[in-house]
Amino acid sequence: MYCHKFRIPAIKKLLLVGIIIVNAIALTSCSAELLKAESSQVPQLVQAVLSDPKTFNPVISQDAGSSAVAGMMFDGLISQNPITGDPEPALAESWSVSEDKLKIVFKLREGLKWSDGQPLTADDVIFTYNQLYFNPDIPNSTKDVLRVGQSQELPQVRKLNDLEIEFTLAEPFAPFFSSIGQSILPAHIYKETVENKDQDGNVLFLSALTTDTPPENIVANSAYKLKEYVNSQRLIFEPNPYYWKKADNGDNLPYIKEVVWQIVESQDTFLLQFRSGSLDSIAVSPEYFSLLKKEEKRGNFTIYNGGAQYGTTFITFNLNQGSRDGKPFVKPYKSKWFNNVKFRQAVAYAIDRQRIINNIYRGLGQPQNSPISIQAPFYDASLKGYEYDIEKSKELLKESGFTYNSQGELFDNQGNRVEFDFLTNSGNKTREAMGSQIKSDLEKIGIKVNFEPINFNTLVNKLDGALDWECILLGFTGGNEPNNGANLWAVDGSLHFFNQGAKPGQDPIDGRIITDWEKEIGQLFIDAAKELDFEKRKAIYTEVQRIVSEKLPFIYLVNPLALGAVRNNIQTIEYSALGGAFWNLEELKITQ
Repeated sequence: MYCHKFRIPAIKKLLLVGIIIVNAIALTSCSAELLKAESSQVPQLVQAVLSDPKTFNPVISQDAGSSAVAGMMFDGLISQNPITGDPEPALAESWSVSEDKLKIVFKLREGLKWSDGQPLTADDVIFTYNQLYFNPDIPNSTKDVLRVGQSQELPQVRKLNDLEIEFTLAEPFAPFFSSIGQSILPAHIYKETVENKDQDGNVLFLSALTTDTPPENIVANSAYKLKEYVNSQRLIFEPNPYYWKKADNGDNLPYIKEVVWQIVESQDTFLLQFRSGSLDSIAVSPEYFSLLKKEEKRGNFTIYNGGAQYGTTFITFNLNQGSRDGKPFVKPYKSKWFNNVKFRQAVAYAIDRQRIINNIYRGLGQPQNSPISIQAPFYDASLKGYEYDIEKSKELLKESGFTYNSQGELFDNQGNRVEFDFLTNSGNKTREAMGSQIKSDLEKIGIKVNFEPINFNTLVNKLDGALDWECILLGFTGGNEPNNGANLWAVDGSLHFFNQGAKPGQDPIDGRIITDWEKEIGQLFIDAAKELDFEKRKAIYTEVQRIVSEKLPFIYLVNPLALGAVRNNIQTIEYSALGGAFWNLEELKITQ
């Protein structure tokens, strides 16, 4: 449902606004052999991504690809153990909570350093929160996740000494420890970029850590730092010589001395190269499962099953009725359809999820009815959802004034043919197949669907900037804490993209309408965050799931199994749906 910023390895959950980071790397056989030859004396892990990162800046990143890159280089105060789900120390070695639950003091490890050898102190933490994440001129999701109570106040963060930082809350905040894993950035590098602005009035920080930034200028605090980035080809990471974490026996970490992420926009290529031996791992798509299962022994790999995958896959309509510079984001007659809840419900009934599970997921999945991950403790398993029912779908459309001609084509009450553009990110074979089936399903109720997979970064720009889209198929990463999706459900949240408001630095939006149910969901998230009793919190999130299921800002589809194949010479894998195979990457070894 969301993408919350925990580190990788340990989990960088960012609001997938929709890309899948695949634990594999697709190389041409020539380039794969060249890379391995060049690094033959260095323990090397080869992985893959489906597209280039949009930014290296962990504060403003909103797609999983950018967040994963930042997660290799930047740690937070704490992280989340993906096996237990519990918070555990990272840059902070310990913390204490006051009796009234309003003050939390973190104590940093002694001797922390940045990758350039400069000390990492409480000043960096204070700078990161007060001048970056909490800066009104810097758009980011953290502000939404850490707003507390009805007042929506942000925590007050102050330095007690060089090693201790105090967070003060306006009222008790149940999800605090699952929401405070944000990447810490170096004040000595970025302080001036916050204090100065460009000719357009934007703080320089917004352009200070881009994909054009030379790798040697990126100062890290996690296990790795960026060694090389070649657009549309690869990223290479090397160890941070001042990484704070040591092995139990005192060894310096990480053990794996080079991590390569090749950028290839095709899942089919992932499979070919993994089978040829060029790759160290691959996320196992359902259509590949049977083939790979037969090859485990010959290929010297193991397929791990983490159970139901965290996260959601969905289609959503652009419900924004606003305009910018006199131009509406959605044609008014189409906006009228999309904002009709019966129209959205009709679409939900028309999608044959079981056929998606059988044909695309090869039976390795189940219907997804909720914005909360199936494995999360707040998931409502009793939620009914929308079973495939063409007649029910047509009935709802007719009740809303839609009619059919003799060819079975659907028209609204003004004579407009019901037709819309339907987008997803290209290169994701599973989503492309799902989109084609959904197009076919909706044609059965008379809707013409123009389905087009497009470049992921182009798609994100539409969602985040231009806002000129009609319907999309995407997925969000998920986790155990629903409040990490507050930036999606708050009406002014940075990821409220089905009815997005203007962000800092963007031109204003005229005529945006916020519905009562949107406001109600936003209020319920506030109520749940301040409720410390688990059962009462769960009841609030159950109500959220009920409203979302009825109003359908997102039409949820299928939840697959979390499957990954990893070479057996990578030791020791502790696979989980929440963290995948490489959540503890810094501790893994490559054996002969």
